[in-house]
Amino acid sequence: MIGRWIGAVRGALGFLTRLPVGHRDGDWDAFRTTPAAFPVVGLVAGSLAAVPLLAADTLPAPTVALGYLLSVYAVMGIHHLDGIADLGDALVVHGDVERRREVLTDTTTGVGASLAVALTVAALALGGLGLAGLPVLAAVGIAIGAEVGTKLGMAAMACFGRAAYEGMGEQFTDVSTAGSFLAPATIVLPAAVFGWPHPGVVALPGAVAGIALPWYWADRSLGGINGDIFGAVNEIGRIAGVHVGVIAWTLS
Repeated sequence: MIGRWIGAVRGALGFLTRLPVGHRDGDWDAFRTTPAAFPVVGLVAGSLAAVPLLAADTLPAPTVALGYLLSVYAVMGIHHLDGIADLGDALVVHGDVERRREVLTDTTTGVGASLAVALTVAALALGGLGLAGLPVLAAVGIAIGAEVGTKLGMAAMACFGRAAYEGMGEQFTDVSTAGSFLAPATIVLPAAVFGWPHPGVVALPGAVAGIALPWYWADRSLGGINGDIFGAVNEIGRIAGVHVGVIAWTLS
């Protein structure tokens, strides 16, 4: 049991980040059948990505924001932005469900993709600028809370979502049930209750809520989710969590 958990986390780190964790046979299957590995990776990767924010009281805010932006993509990689790009093209295309699905699998980069990626990077950079203006502990807590929250949202998609067709999305949805969400929720919610009212705790549900719109759109417009939607909500949830956390601190 412990070995399977270790394999699931190792597989999740290998799939969701660029961290050099190595790979063993069975890690992928352990990960896709263990939704609780999502928020664990969020905690690890979010903590590493938040390191530049430790300089929030020392360096100029734009410099810290740039450091955070670069750190996020150094730790997480840019492959999830491919989901943002495909989602952007699918959002602007005219046609029925089949046409949108076709666009999602098309390797051509359209104007919708370019705009979606540009807006995503800009939104995260501006969120980083907001974090850089906060006390160090608040900034780090929000960044970690947003990362854990967006990964918890991905776990929710795996447990409650339905795949639009065969592919990466189906790899998660077909092996998880609604009851599978109990484990990731049990990992995250007690920590959130203990940490209340820290802004990082507010960022966590903000990130989870951030996935709701693309998930709803995918169900309505694609007939379900796929790998691109998983990648896209990973980026969108993080941004939503960061901005919600910054707003919560500002208004408190």
